[in-house]
Amino acid sequence: MISDKMQKELNEQIALEGYASYLYLSMASWCRSQGLEGCSRFLHRQSEEERMHMLKIFFYLDEVNGRAVAPGIKQPPQEFESVRSLFEQVYAHEQKVTASINKLVTKSLKEDDHSTYNFLQWYVEEQREEESLMRTILDKIRLIGDGPQSLYYIDKELEVINAQAAQAEGEAA
Repeated sequence: MISDKMQKELNEQIALEGYASYLYLSMASWCRSQGLEGCSRFLHRQSEEERMHMLKIFFYLDEVNGRAVAPGIKQPPQEFESVRSLFEQVYAHEQKVTASINKLVTKSLKEDDHSTYNFLQWYVEEQREEESLMRTILDKIRLIGDGPQSLYYIDKELEVINAQAAQAEGEAA
């Protein structure tokens, strides 16, 4: 049995993951409008991943006799200053998600909720990977630059990341 407080906070996490999915979807559309197909595909993949994160919590709450709530999700921004600022926003959002997961882990320990603690360990690892990936992308953008000619190379770098992710998914299947 899950506590009402933990259930409430997991539902807040569902909303945070849902917002991330919509944010990345909006970013993907903006990238496509800028001719950045690799960036767009990358952000579409990230959007789907965030939706899966949301659903994973949703199903967990069902399993532990809790009640998952489908969130109302605030509309994300539609315009972005640059590719660099866009990925800076992605990185900042991932840091926010990490902080939220860490708060949930701490709460699960305080409540002696070992089932939720165990469940959240997957998210702890996932967030470490997400933050590392976003830092790597920002490092590449800083190295390449984000001027008009540099965008081509940034887009190609994200295509490489897309291909690596697709290969990893194929190996996992």
